[in-house]
Amino acid sequence: MTENVVVLGAGYAGTGAISKLQSELGGNARLTWIADVDYHLVLHEAHRVIRDPDVQSDITFPVTQVADPSTRFIQDEVVGLDTDDQLVELADSDPVEYDYVLVALGSQTAYYGIPGLEEHSLTLKNLDDALEIHDAVKEASQDATRGEPAQVVVGGAGLSGIQTAGEIAEFRDAHRAPLEIHLVEALNEIFPGNDPEIQQALRDLLEDAGVRIHTDDPITEATDEVIEFDEGEPLDHDVLIWTGGITGRDALDDAALEKEHNRVNVAANFQTSVDNVFAIGDTALIDQGDQPAPPTAQAAWQAAEIVGENISRAIENRPLKTWEYDDKGTVISVGEKAVAHEVKPALGISLPVDTFGGIAAKNLKKMIAARWIADITSWNEARKSWSAL
Repeated sequence: MTENVVVLGAGYAGTGAISKLQSELGGNARLTWIADVDYHLVLHEAHRVIRDPDVQSDITFPVTQVADPSTRFIQDEVVGLDTDDQLVELADSDPVEYDYVLVALGSQTAYYGIPGLEEHSLTLKNLDDALEIHDAVKEASQDATRGEPAQVVVGGAGLSGIQTAGEIAEFRDAHRAPLEIHLVEALNEIFPGNDPEIQQALRDLLEDAGVRIHTDDPITEATDEVIEFDEGEPLDHDVLIWTGGITGRDALDDAALEKEHNRVNVAANFQTSVDNVFAIGDTALIDQGDQPAPPTAQAAWQAAEIVGENISRAIENRPLKTWEYDDKGTVISVGEKAVAHEVKPALGISLPVDTFGGIAAKNLKKMIAARWIADITSWNEARKSWSAL
């Protein structure tokens, strides 16, 4: 009997899984791919669009470049998952039946109950968000003067917030725009929870770029003009961007799956509490012992490689593989510069330093994105995107 396998989402997790499943399933299953957009976005480079919208053509790839002709693609919004009747519920189309489903819908922004924050801030979760930030920053700068520069506030100093602030600084410099840029973090240091060496390296790059850093004081309220802090003075804003956290997607609210903080609990073999429902990426809290796998691009890439094989194994009633996250290091850009930390080199060759910047870090970040693009499309596409990465 031919099984119906359905993949939800066109982010790193969903796109990587489709690529793997197409090679694993052969004629054993019918593969359906459902996403709300008809392209894959290299999300960890989406901040580049804030500076230059033309970059979007270099970091978006039509699903037709990834999907085989035999893979059915449906562009629609997933609004529910009925695990009893084995149906994916869609906003504008008939429900889709499945025998196995992979949930890779990503996440949505968490606002932590801070009054006014959702209503008055922009986010960076997709291409439209990046374009909206570009437009908002451009408009604010046009209405400002050197004497009264526009105030741009980025809330949350994790990877996304740091890269967003860096791109806005590049926009400011390229256009001689009257902007003051603030990066706000509730905890006591930027890039919280990471090694002090990379924290300091990132702080140095941000300060060199003229970004004002505010730490150790949480936002308590946001209005259309001001953010309030627990202790410090209020901060005016013309543009407020929030990158402070993630939560699960509303589409899974009523799904009969075990969840925590609205993200799906998942075993190390990617099975949920329902055996024929698998989940990876930001949607999932994947069991890795003391801590779940991090919600990062490299974790999604690694998981996608194994989950494709595991779904094929499940169809064939073979034992499933377990996955262990392998942290290959961190590379973060601040505008045209970058910092790399604890990067695992190829061929077992040790690097002389744990943290480095310069052209080596910049090219490493470009190579990481190029390798992903090549994996899902071709090296020719990766080559064409190189200058924009």
